[in-house]
Amino acid sequence: MTPLDGALWLIRHGFAAFPCDHPELNRCAGLHKTCDGSRGKHPAVAFTRGWTLDERRVYETFARGLRNPAVAVGACSGPDETRLVVVDSDRPGAIEDVASARGEQWPATMRVHTAKGYHDYLWAPAALHLGNGLGALQDQFDGDVRAGNAYVVGPGALHASGVLYELDDPERPPVMAPPWLLRALLTKPQRPVRQSYPRPESRSLQGLVKFVADSTQGQRNSRLFWAACRAAEAGVEDAPAVLLDAAVHAGLGEAEARSTIASAFRTVGVSA
Repeated sequence: MTPLDGALWLIRHGFAAFPCDHPELNRCAGLHKTCDGSRGKHPAVAFTRGWTLDERRVYETFARGLRNPAVAVGACSGPDETRLVVVDSDRPGAIEDVASARGEQWPATMRVHTAKGYHDYLWAPAALHLGNGLGALQDQFDGDVRAGNAYVVGPGALHASGVLYELDDPERPPVMAPPWLLRALLTKPQRPVRQSYPRPESRSLQGLVKFVADSTQGQRNSRLFWAACRAAEAGVEDAPAVLLDAAVHAGLGEAEARSTIASAFRTVGVSA
């Protein structure tokens, strides 16, 4: 499936599509001023209003050059005024594990395989006003949820790693989100998202690396950001590359880890 094929499939099945950057372009096509290195995911238009369901516009847009297709989640409507929710698992089996832990079974629904896991498309009542928060699934689910003012990269898109986003079954539509999932998403986390972590006794690179490598689910980004800030302040040599390896070892995606390290160095005012 090419990017054009993916975009056409999306609009023909009622999903609002728009173009994103493509990793094979020489320069990022995203609207942002500075690319964070996560190529292939940056919107090339203002996605909340630049999406389309028009086939002619899709042909025109994707004929201009390489672009990844993406879905404007909040612009998609399902049966009986339902709205789209996309569950983004960062590893295979992530959402199934959450369901199993609650004595539930994850439903078979529209699924797009990604570089790390998959996107599961579901419908939910519009009255619930879901967003991008995980609710009670915070620190329990290895992934994210996208609803409302959000987007996801769609089938036919190419990831920076070379992995193609592919439909598991083109004939399988989204099903209604299970009640237990909706209840969990609407429930406030039992503990604050921000947590205090024990700091390494030494701010040497070895101590910072161990601090990042020992991260568990729900801690990885915040620990990496803290460690990268300390490394930047101390001027630790080769810190970005070494911390990147530690973060990936802990289970963080490489593109996300690079972005976090770069953000930390910018915060401190140092070039990574």
